[in-house]
Amino acid sequence: MAKLIGNAPNQISTNGDLGSMAFEDRTNYITKNNPVHQPYRNIIINGDMSIAQRGTSVSGITSAAAGTVHAVDRMALALSSAGTWTVSQETDVPSGQGFAKSLKFLCTTNEPSISAGGFITFMQKFEGQNLQYLKFGTSNAQSLTASFWIKSSKTGNFVVELADRDNSIYIAELVSINTANTWEKKTVTFQGNTANSFNNDNGNSLDLQLWFGTGTTYSSGTYSGVWQTSQSRRASGLDLQLQDTTNANVYLTGVQLEAGTTASDFEFLPYDVNLQRCQRYFYTEDNSDTYHALANGHINSATLFIGVIHLPVSLRSSPSFNTSGSFYVTSGGTDFTVSANSISDSTGTNLNTIQVRSTISGATAGNGAFLRNNNDSNAKFQLDAEL
Repeated sequence: MAKLIGNAPNQISTNGDLGSMAFEDRTNYITKNNPVHQPYRNIIINGDMSIAQRGTSVSGITSAAAGTVHAVDRMALALSSAGTWTVSQETDVPSGQGFAKSLKFLCTTNEPSISAGGFITFMQKFEGQNLQYLKFGTSNAQSLTASFWIKSSKTGNFVVELADRDNSIYIAELVSINTANTWEKKTVTFQGNTANSFNNDNGNSLDLQLWFGTGTTYSSGTYSGVWQTSQSRRASGLDLQLQDTTNANVYLTGVQLEAGTTASDFEFLPYDVNLQRCQRYFYTEDNSDTYHALANGHINSATLFIGVIHLPVSLRSSPSFNTSGSFYVTSGGTDFTVSANSISDSTGTNLNTIQVRSTISGATAGNGAFLRNNNDSNAKFQLDAEL
């Protein structure tokens, strides 16, 4: 049995297991006992690809504007005129590094002659209010270092880029795939930007973007290696061009972006902490069991149920709502079929509760009730507040 150490609630064992310690206690403990190894130094969320609330695979993707999240949480695909793709969560990982999952991009139908404005990229977006400590826009602006594990079916050069969305400026570096179908660790350091600051809000201020294919619109310029405004320089030197080969693929895991000029070991977080960080941007109610309860509430009228969902974390912003499948409102032992669901009281930032309204018929006003899926483990009930 491991010896327990410290005097924090829910003791921590010497093997580093945080046990059932509360989220706040974990953070306080790590900060106090590891002053050099501060928590959440990784700006990337879900860089180990472990959380996939939307599902583990999406196929037939032919376009993805502005970086649409598919499968693995917070990991987005940006795609235009670059073939047809499948995105999936996989168990193929670099050996002995502690990872259990990876993200795979697979070209199922190639585009042998990409258009000038075509591209295929992987990206994650960041809120400006989470980046203020980088001190961009001042003489003390910190450098940023990206590191990740990658495996590609093709060799060649791809591009790792930081895109400042507040100021429309970009900085990029070429990185090489040296050996096909082999896990390789890559590290790239970018200079800080002393001229421009990030907005201090919950909007999209910065992207980390990996370019795997592009046309001349983004690659005809001369490589600069500094912050610049030219679109034509963003992917200069890229020759990997995954989109030109059917069954071309790339795997990613261990994606990290941190302040400083060196890459530290990947910051593994407990599963529940990682999940909560993802739920700020996307929340789905688990319907893996049939008749799963979603919200408690009351019958407002013969045709309307009103309930409340208490969210595990605050949503970043007003969410979009996606629901499909079969639902019941149950009251006093009677099930009322739901013909439509909607949300209200959902405008604003840092939302902790969402009101659900379900259209039914034949109910008695004033009775307590709850919303549940109708023997439908595939029913979807999703709130999306992604950047």
